[in-house]
Amino acid sequence: MPLVPMRALLDHAAENGYGVAAFNVNNMEQIQAIMAAAVKTESPVIIQASRGARSYSQDNYLRHLMLAAAELHPQIPLAMHLDHGNSPATCFSAIEQGFTSVMMDGSLQEDGKTPSSFEHNVKVTKEVVERAHAAGVTVEGEIGCLGGVEDGHGAGGDPMAHLTDPAQAEQFAAETGVDAVAVAIGTSHGAYKFKKKPTGEVLKMSIIAEIHRRLPETHLVMHGSSSVPKELIDIINAYGGKMPATFGVPVEEIQEGIRNGVRKINVDTDNRLAITGAIRKVFFEKPEEFDPRSYMKPAREAMQAVCEARMIAFGQAGFAPKVPKVSLEEMARRYHRLGR
Repeated sequence: MPLVPMRALLDHAAENGYGVAAFNVNNMEQIQAIMAAAVKTESPVIIQASRGARSYSQDNYLRHLMLAAAELHPQIPLAMHLDHGNSPATCFSAIEQGFTSVMMDGSLQEDGKTPSSFEHNVKVTKEVVERAHAAGVTVEGEIGCLGGVEDGHGAGGDPMAHLTDPAQAEQFAAETGVDAVAVAIGTSHGAYKFKKKPTGEVLKMSIIAEIHRRLPETHLVMHGSSSVPKELIDIINAYGGKMPATFGVPVEEIQEGIRNGVRKINVDTDNRLAITGAIRKVFFEKPEEFDPRSYMKPAREAMQAVCEARMIAFGQAGFAPKVPKVSLEEMARRYHRLGR
């Protein structure tokens, strides 16, 4: 199966009440880990690359790795998504490179750090929607700003400072025509999200429920949703690391979000932790080792285990054979018929 528009995956997820993990990648081993997990669990999957990843890997390398994944595993519906595009130009370049979905994060200015105005967000997101939908490409937008910084992108600071206003989210969706909206509910980019297990005081799941009530046809997205398992941090620290205690977003809270319209869940930090712990273990136990294959293979296996666990927990396992085969051309025709 060729790469598919993300909208097809999210529509199917909505119809069947599950969520789809969106895993960030930078290299071949990460993509291999995700696809191995998808094959084992029979899961549709979203592989996404940030601007930082595109710069690190270079677009041509990354595109061909994605195409290889689709070619080697034609039974897996696979969407290739741009994470946190900072401008229309960035999104357009991704579309030209073959991405089947893009995120225009107009909640921040083009520097990827400074919160923008609602008017700016609508303007740039609508511009991307018009060109992307003409090509059948899915568009994700964002209302509100997450805390923390990842790959040089993010507002940093207090994650409670720029929570999503449900009424504004409704207006944003109506004015832009986006397929999916990322919402800020108190989560942060990166590993250091919470100093203790988050409660309703710091993780505003009620915002998701209210937005879903207002926008039942628009897919919701949770960013900063790695769970930061203690066991992964313990492995890193057992083999020379010095990570302080930290808490992520509990899986059960993500599952609550899925019950209230969340269809895409971004996962990055958990995979980084798994890879780092596995590599540290090899170097600690075999300090003479120098063959990258000897430490990248267990790293790949550790990441695969995390991906499998998330696919099962989010409910997407078993649905790969059931997702309708939709091409970008067909999706473009659908958008045209809907006047979007």
